[in-house]
Amino acid sequence: MADKLTHFNDQDRARMVDVTAKKVTARLARATGQIHMHPTTLQQITAGHIKKGDVLAVAQVAGIMAAKRTAELIPMCHLIPLTGVDIHFHDNGHDTITADAVVKTKHVTGVEIEALLAIQTALLTIYDMCKAIDRGMVIGNVHLVEKDGGKSGHFIFAQPDN
Repeated sequence: MADKLTHFNDQDRARMVDVTAKKVTARLARATGQIHMHPTTLQQITAGHIKKGDVLAVAQVAGIMAAKRTAELIPMCHLIPLTGVDIHFHDNGHDTITADAVVKTKHVTGVEIEALLAIQTALLTIYDMCKAIDRGMVIGNVHLVEKDGGKSGHFIFAQPDN
């Protein structure tokens, strides 16, 4: 964590990092997050009874769209040609849906922010589609699970000790 932050110029103002000299490599990022809800909300989602439509199908498309548009939303992110985005959902059978995203590219910079934005957007879409029946949903535990490729190497999330 002692690395110098690279998004500041010599005047300590924000800049987009110059990645011109970096090598093109295959890169991958996995992210995850959860949305907690009332048990009846989860039952209605899994039964397909939400009036706005198939919640998880819409959330999946929304997450993919968000990953593809990350550079438009996060000011210092590079526009990256994504080669793959996949989002999966699973629930605990009671009150929580977990979303997992995998984002890939073959480029000069990584796709961690794209994966994290895909998760946040997918979870927000679930919230949006179900808010009429459950305004108490809570989005949380969003984090990078794995990152591979590039000079900084392989990263795997280690659960912090409590």
